[in-house]
Amino acid sequence: MTRAWPVTLRDGSVGLRPIRLRDAAAWREVRRHNTDWLRPWEATLPLGEHDAPTSFAGMVRRLRAEGREGRTLPWVVLADQQLVGQLTVGGIARGSLLSAYIGYWVDRRVAGQGIMPTAVAMATDHCFDKLGLHRVEINIRPENSASLRVVEKLGFRSEGLRERYLHIDGDWRDHYTFALTAGEIHPGVLAQWRDTKTITRAGP
Repeated sequence: MTRAWPVTLRDGSVGLRPIRLRDAAAWREVRRHNTDWLRPWEATLPLGEHDAPTSFAGMVRRLRAEGREGRTLPWVVLADQQLVGQLTVGGIARGSLLSAYIGYWVDRRVAGQGIMPTAVAMATDHCFDKLGLHRVEINIRPENSASLRVVEKLGFRSEGLRERYLHIDGDWRDHYTFALTAGEIHPGVLAQWRDTKTITRAGP
């Protein structure tokens, strides 16, 4: 049986691997190419918050510590073994809630190739099947059409608008919330996504 964490997941050419310190050069290069592409969706600090900027090494150490504590699953997204993004399962709650959220970003140069839907599907199935969670949610700005297509492709259910939900790109921004609960998609999110891709390729 696959362990819950740390774990590497793969479907075809797409993979999820725990983030590591030696990813620094590749991570920085991808981020450099995508500064303007990612800025509108990046979390920022509200006025009055003065946390020191975090280095890549500091970020990795924090994420890996949270992974060991069972609060976070910090992955990088791979396509043909190359780092093309990041996906984090965060806010993992046990007890009577059994929930988490997924956040992600991807290199604009590979957007629209089915990489992120595959990565999100693998992560969601892992949360249900290996972590035993009941609910997974994704929160997306209404203007983020690329991310909205991801949840649409995977069958995440819309739960409505959260007004001024997160501080993004310098202000409090509205977000749509999408969610799935365990067993809602049978036989699984990744299996359904594979079937959808097959039907799409086959055509009418």
